[in-house]
Amino acid sequence: MRHNKNFNHLGRQSGHRKAMMANMATSLIIHKRISTTVAKAKALKRYAEPIITRSKNDTTHNRRVAFSYLRDKNAVTELFRMVGPAIGDRPGGYTRILKTGFRLGDAADMCIIELVDFNETYKKDDKAAAKGRTRRGRSGAKKTDGAAQPKAASAPAVEPAVEAVTEETPQVEASAPETVETAPVAGETPAVEEAPVELPAAEEEAPAELPAEEAKEE
Repeated sequence: MRHNKNFNHLGRQSGHRKAMMANMATSLIIHKRISTTVAKAKALKRYAEPIITRSKNDTTHNRRVAFSYLRDKNAVTELFRMVGPAIGDRPGGYTRILKTGFRLGDAADMCIIELVDFNETYKKDDKAAAKGRTRRGRSGAKKTDGAAQPKAASAPAVEPAVEAVTEETPQVEASAPETVETAPVAGETPAVEEAPVELPAAEEEAPAELPAEEAKEE
């Protein structure tokens, strides 16, 4: 009978299910990321994270316990050599599940399960967010107030220099010539002096020539 058995059997018997979990945990440790269904990923998360926790303390006993679950010496070597030092400061939550959609054949909900500390993209974002977080207390406020007071006391020393510059400026303006040429305004025609108009001189009338016959008679 299935009384008080609240874990997902995944449609398999006990031996088949344990072998599948060992195979998937080995692939996750070696490749750092695998693609599977959401149901299998959640079951793998509960199976693999206690094994990863043992990799923080590299002892013969922990290696033997990890080998009894993984059943692969290469995976055990990778776990204690690479994964253990990387997750040493993390208090849990070594894996992440990212959903990728539905499978075409049977519309199963698919996802990617990966080791958190081996994803460079998310790791950079986490570091940047951690650097941006700051906590301010009352002691910090007092320090800022004390630092602001010397600046306020030193401020009046700058004012005489500014006044001296403003006093010198009228002397420069007085030496400038007062006459200012006004530029012609747009739309107005400049005044033009009218020059006296010279009339053409009257042509002197030449005496009319007498005909040749009258000249001979005279």
